[in-house]
Formats: sequence, C-alpha cells, structure tokens
Amino acid sequence: MADKTEAATGGAGAVKQPRSVRVVLLALMIAMMLAMLDNMIIGTAMPTIVGELGGLEHLSWVVTAYTLATAASTPLWGKLGDMYGRKGVFMTSIVIFLAGSALSGMAQDMGQLIGFRAIQGLGAGGLMVGVMAIIGDLIPPRERGKYQGMIAGVMALSMIGGPLVGGTITDNWGWRWSFYINIPLGVIALIAISAVLHLPKKRSKARIDYPGAALLTVGITAIVLVTTWGGTEYAWTSARIMELIGIGVAALVGFVFWQTRAAEPILPLHIFRSRNFTLMSVIGFIVGFVMFGATLFLPLYQQSVQGASATNSGLLLLPMLGAMLVTSMVAGRVTTSTGRYKIFPVAGGALMTVGLFLLSTMDTDTTRFTSGLYMAVVGLGMGCLMQITMLVAQNSVEMKDMGVASSSTTLFRTLGSSFGVAIMGALFNSRVQDAMAERAPEGAKATEQSATLTADALNALPEAIRDAYQHAVSSGTHGAFLLGSAVAVLALVAAFFVKEVPLKGAGPKPADAPADGDPTDGDGDDDPATAKAPVTEAV
Repeated sequence: MADKTEAATGGAGAVKQPRSVRVVLLALMIAMMLAMLDNMIIGTAMPTIVGELGGLEHLSWVVTAYTLATAASTPLWGKLGDMYGRKGVFMTSIVIFLAGSALSGMAQDMGQLIGFRAIQGLGAGGLMVGVMAIIGDLIPPRERGKYQGMIAGVMALSMIGGPLVGGTITDNWGWRWSFYINIPLGVIALIAISAVLHLPKKRSKARIDYPGAALLTVGITAIVLVTTWGGTEYAWTSARIMELIGIGVAALVGFVFWQTRAAEPILPLHIFRSRNFTLMSVIGFIVGFVMFGATLFLPLYQQSVQGASATNSGLLLLPMLGAMLVTSMVAGRVTTSTGRYKIFPVAGGALMTVGLFLLSTMDTDTTRFTSGLYMAVVGLGMGCLMQITMLVAQNSVEMKDMGVASSSTTLFRTLGSSFGVAIMGALFNSRVQDAMAERAPEGAKATEQSATLTADALNALPEAIRDAYQHAVSSGTHGAFLLGSAVAVLALVAAFFVKEVPLKGAGPKPADAPADGDPTDGDGDDDPATAKAPVTEAV
C-alpha cells in the first residue's frame, strides 16, 4: 500500500513525512554531495594529476570544462524535468555524472580528462537542479525550508570536507579514486530513487526548444569564458575578450527575443513577472559572487599572511562554513514553524555586508581568532540566504514551472560565482602587483605567481620580500572583500523589497495581505503553486 502525503493548504501544523519520503531525501542529499564534493576533491588532487598526465598549460580547463558544462546544461535539465517528469530526467543526470566520473578516472592524458570532465559537468547540472525541483514536488513550502536547510548543510560540509577527503584519497589510493569514489555513492542514490520515489509521469507533446537551448548555451559559455580568461589568459581589453563579450551579448539578446516566440521556451520569461522570483535571482547571484570569492581568497590570506598550511587553511574556514551550516538549519526550521521568511533575506544581507567589511579590515597583524570571528559573521549571513532564495523562488511560480524556477536560481548563483572569482580576482591581483612594486620592486618576479606560494616557499623568500608580499596580499584581500561588501549591499536592498507571500500550511493570512489571485496587488506575486497543494506519493 502506498503512503500518501497531502500538503496542508490552510492548517498551521507541519505534515509528517512518511519514511519512504525520508529515504528519497537521503538519496537527494547524496546526489547533492556528489555535485558539490567533486570540484573540492579534484582541487586537492590536481598537483598529482598534472605530475602523472602532464599538460600543465591546460590545467585550468579541468575545472573550466566542468563549470561550463554545468552552467550551460542547468536550464535545459530543469525544463526537461517540467516536460517529461522529474524522476527519469534526474536519474539520467546521475547516470551521465557517473559515466563521466568513471571515464575521468580512466583518462590517459590531459585532453581526455578535460573532455570527460565536461561529461561529468553535464550530469552535475542535472543533479543540482533535480534535487531542488524534486524537493519542490515532494514537500510543501511550509515544510520545505527545513529540508532545504539540510541541503545547505550538505553543501557546507562538502566545502569543509572536500579538500580533506581529496587529500586522503590521493595520498592513500591514488588520484583516480577521486573520481571512482563517486560511483558507489551514485549507485546507492540511483537504487533508492528508483525503488522509492514515485512522482506523476508526464508526457509533453511539445518539442524541446533547441534554438533557445543553443542560444543560451552560447551566451553562458561566452560569459563564463570571459570571467575565466579575463585578466589571466588574456588582457581584459584584448580582441579575444572583446569577441567573447560581443558573442555573449548577441546570443543572450537573441535568446530573450526567441523565448517570446517559442512554443515551449527553455526559460519562460513570464516567471520574471513575479517580483519575488526576480529578487531571489538577484540575491542568488550575489550569494554566489560573495561565497566563492570568500572561499578563494581567505585560504590565500591565511597561508600567505597568517602562515597556515594548505590543509590548515581549509580547516580555518570552519567558522564561516560552520556558521553557514547552523544558520541554514535554523532558518529552515523557523520557516517551517512560523511560515515567515522575509526576516532571513534581510538579516542575511545585513550580516553578509558587515562580515565582508570586517574581513576587508584584516592586515598583517590580524590574529586567527579575530579573522575567525569575522568569517563567522559572513557565514551567518550566507546561511540566512543559501536556501531561502530557492524556497522563495519556488514559492513564486506555478507547479508546472518548478524545474525552470529551480534551474534558473541555480544558474544565477553559478554565474555569480564566475563573476565573483573573476572580478574580485582581478582587483586582488592588481592590488598585489601595485603593493609589491611600491614596497619591493626587486621581488616582483619572485612573487608574480602569488597563488602558488606555499607556506614553505614563502619562508624561503628573503625577509624583506616576504614582508612586502604579506603586506601586498593583505592589501589585495582588503580590496577584494571591500568590493564584496559593496556588492552585498545590493542583496540587502533587494531583500527589503521581498513580499512575504504566505507559504502553504502557514495558517491564515495577515488581515492586510491580498488574497491569492487578487489582480489588484499588481506585482506578479500571486502564487498558484500554493493555491493547489500537490499530492505526493511514495511507496
């Protein structure tokens, strides 16, 4: 006999999920962990990989190929799930990811590894979207905050444990097991989802919007390449970067034009009529911008200025990631308990802004305890925003657009991370070079590859050059985090404009709140998704 869980549409009590649904959620967390862990593990294994396969000049493409494929495929996975059913599409993405993992582990040269990483990235795009969309199908919004808080916890744990797991696997089993380790975990997730997850089957007669998919892929690829290559492989004003910018803009303008005419658009533009959905897209972009910039430059500061080893610098991120994990869980449970959520984007934007400003004040004399406190403030802010953005975005669209909403929110966060790393990186490098030229011009060549200076290499430098370099890195992180703080202000401003549309099961509406479907409120936040609570079935 199948268990049926029907979301409450007016009561204030939480609906207890049957055990089968909890099994599915466990499988979804495993899938999310696969997508998040992969890049973190591979980063630790890369020196060993290059030592065996060679191809140092193509090293960045091992990560870029994965990121490009993930970003470009994300919207398509979401739309396919909406059209043909979530379960089959999600399982397909897991199979593709596992195939890419197995092939990457068997790569014989750097070219093969880059190609197989792209296959992995294609699957990873479906993993992240599928997890969020299936939770959106299974769990009513009133309950969803708690489970999305758990997903945010998995993400934080992956960021903490990834480098440690990667180093342990590489040292004891060899770098190929950094890829092979995905296979048993993925198979467990596949079996659980196949046996327990039952969602309504869909069969759409509409054809996939191939022109739209092509235009969006070209546009996203050009953007990611600009942010990846700009200031590193090519100067920002070089012809290649200008060509990519032109191609990206033309493709995205063409994509928007085509979406107004496509029978079944990849990214229906009507979802952006919802004020809340648009605001969550903006906030998600900023969260990606800040989070990945912080996780890139904090370890560099800790290693170069505070003398931490590579392993210890990862552990020193615990105050930020731990605070993010705890706050995500608390935010999810409070949202489930009260049905209210606006306070979290507002508090998250404020804490993130203040925390990044505090990080920008760090210098060569800042202690690890002080920097840990500053990181904890940033983590508290990100924890308030991580999954609330997804929850509010999903609550702002109809059920038929759940996959598109999930994929769009994920895409904006991914693009934000690309822009954050690129722009904060460009500012950081510029400040480091200027400071070195001012303090120790004779040591500029010795430190021009700043990201490759380990603690041992730094100690081997002459004292004057080492001191100048530490001040230069401190100056670079000051500029990068100050920029991050300014960008975070935009998230705070956007949060104030969020309209708190009651979640399903959140009890009676406030007296001054317009009724669902009230055309007089005029902001596009009417929530058909919450008016008809889905019945989810699990064996």
